[in-house]
Amino acid sequence: MTTALADEFESHRSRLFGLAYRMLGSAHEAEDTVQDAYLRFSGADRAAIEHPAAWLAKVVTNLCLNRLTSARARRESYVGDWLPEPVATSDGALGPLESAEQREAVSMAMLVLLERLTPAERAVYVLREAFGYGHQEIAGVLELGEANCRQLYRRAVRRVGEPETRFEPAPERWEELVTSFLTAARDGDLSALERRLSADVVWWSDGGGKVRAALRPIAGRTKVARFLAGGGPRFTGGLVFSPAEINGGTALVARSGETVVAVLVFDIRDGLITRVRSVVNPEKLEYVGRQLKRT
Repeated sequence: MTTALADEFESHRSRLFGLAYRMLGSAHEAEDTVQDAYLRFSGADRAAIEHPAAWLAKVVTNLCLNRLTSARARRESYVGDWLPEPVATSDGALGPLESAEQREAVSMAMLVLLERLTPAERAVYVLREAFGYGHQEIAGVLELGEANCRQLYRRAVRRVGEPETRFEPAPERWEELVTSFLTAARDGDLSALERRLSADVVWWSDGGGKVRAALRPIAGRTKVARFLAGGGPRFTGGLVFSPAEINGGTALVARSGETVVAVLVFDIRDGLITRVRSVVNPEKLEYVGRQLKRT
């Protein structure tokens, strides 16, 4: 590939990564997919590629569709809760996130909802919602009829449902609440934890069988507080916690030395923590760890 063609591909890389990540929920698989697209682009007849952006989007989408078939089988046998790989978004890794809708579209909650969809439904939904493709354009990417694409989109919208709107409190309020929550967990202070959790709070842990983590969601203020009070002092000792923008919202990153060992994504409403998604599977933290080392 000539330097000019390589530069042209690089101008599309971020957008292609954002597409692949939304399709797969996996940063390392998205990287591999984009690299496969690069190899195909480098070996293609450039004269036959009239619109590189559209050509590459089609290649990446179809590579993702191939990966999703095996990914669904892997997730059915996954140990414990499956959560998407966290991605730091302050550097534009997933494209512009200038509106609440754009941020919600890459949230862990939304990516989990997309797991309900068939690969074709997910492709149509992502291309339509995240990238603004018309149904005619989507039909060209997927080589399906336009009417079929419209039907897939309607079905996807119904299956995803109406996601909860993520409320991001002011930074100082977020820091105050999360810091006091972390202190209570470190101290094993059950009553202090309960004061910071909503009655219907849910805690998800994704350890993937690689590290110790709850295998099922923990629901309810008392159960979550007891879980944290019992294990918090043991699991937080020696770790350094700091905030970072993850998947379009503020999250807590835990490090042991230079290694990221956990990412905790909080949903907060009315001054209380309503949802926590904790990714501790070391394989899922490699990408975000590399990102954060560069900042």
